[in-house]
Amino acid sequence: MTSHASSALRFLGYLLTGRVHLPRAPIGERVVNKDGRECVVVKYGFVDALASQPAVPGATFLVRFHLAHMSKAANERFLNLPIPFFMGLPGFRSKYWLYDEETGDFQGRYQWDTVADAERYTNSLAVRFMTWRSVPGSVSFEIQPSTEDAHPDDAHVSGTPV
Repeated sequence: MTSHASSALRFLGYLLTGRVHLPRAPIGERVVNKDGRECVVVKYGFVDALASQPAVPGATFLVRFHLAHMSKAANERFLNLPIPFFMGLPGFRSKYWLYDEETGDFQGRYQWDTVADAERYTNSLAVRFMTWRSVPGSVSFEIQPSTEDAHPDDAHVSGTPV
């Protein structure tokens, strides 16, 4: 298993070589979930893929949670803290940070090279940090395999972090 330190060091290498991107576009755009709930994009980031990686991501990790004792504005200041601990993990491709203005829930949509990479993420420091900051029991996730005929909301694995 990848350590937190090796993830952060790998992220630093990506940063120094220009592979990490945190563009302003699509911030502010709205997306609609399968359940009809609308969310706004509050941040987006990705790492350039290498030639040795699959041409397309193999899995999407979707997480939803409600923060305890923290406003949206305060959370937006915290968004950068866990970045080195997931963007440096093997197989990470991209992440959308989303906010449901009606419920106050936050969501993350991550793309990974493989389902196994997404499954490993469920035990990461970043997920533990998210769970620690959230209302108990509010964190739930799904891992969806990417296939030509898979609907993006068809769950492969779901649960709550431990």
